[in-house]
This record gives sequence, C-alpha cells and structure tokens, in this order.
Amino acid sequence: MSLVAHHLESEGIPTVVIGSARDIVEEAGVPRFLFVDFPLGNPIGKPGDVEMQRSVVKLALDMVPSTIAARTTVQSPARWGSDDWRANFMRVDDSNRELLAATGAARKKEQADFRAKERAKK
Repeated sequence: MSLVAHHLESEGIPTVVIGSARDIVEEAGVPRFLFVDFPLGNPIGKPGDVEMQRSVVKLALDMVPSTIAARTTVQSPARWGSDDWRANFMRVDDSNRELLAATGAARKKEQADFRAKERAKK
C-alpha cells in the first residue's frame, strides 16, 4: 500500500494510508498516515460499527487539506473498546487450534469455489 501511495502522490493524487502497523508504514515514509490502534485487518473499525467507521474515514479525509509536512502521522482517537483483543491476538494453542484450522479450511474452500466460478464465466 505504501508503494501505491508513493506512486499516486507522484502523479499529484493525495493519499492517506490508514493502518495499524505503525512501525512498518512510518518506515515506508508515506506522505500521510492515520494510525489506528485496532487489530490488524480492521483499519477503519469494528465490522458493522458504521459510526466508528465514518469517524475514522472522516479523520483520514480531513488530513488531506490539513497536512503541511511530508511523512505526517496522526493517531486516531478511536478506540476498539476493551483491550482484550491484544491478549488473544494471533494466539494459537490447544484451546483454539481446531476452530482456527476449520475456519482456515472453510476460507480456502470459499476462495477455491470463487475462483472456479470466475473461471467458468470465461
């Protein structure tokens, strides 16, 4: 995403990267970065929480005219709620191994079915 932002900016199109991997995105030196302290994969907020998502997107859009220096990072004031997700994020152990394996297998099947459907259209 950082490379895409750099390319778009070089073509005169302003960008804002929204993300949770602060160290990685800042190292890439994107022009505008909205840091959200959310679990990876949820850059604009909780699924279904339209109010939270709108506030994050609004903050990102507001950065475009207000950013005067390159490599600007703004930290979103939005909060996920409880910090319980931190303790369990990326945790795999005997208590969840089977569920995670089943979820992964279901996702792989869903992706394979989608690809097969797309190939059949051609």
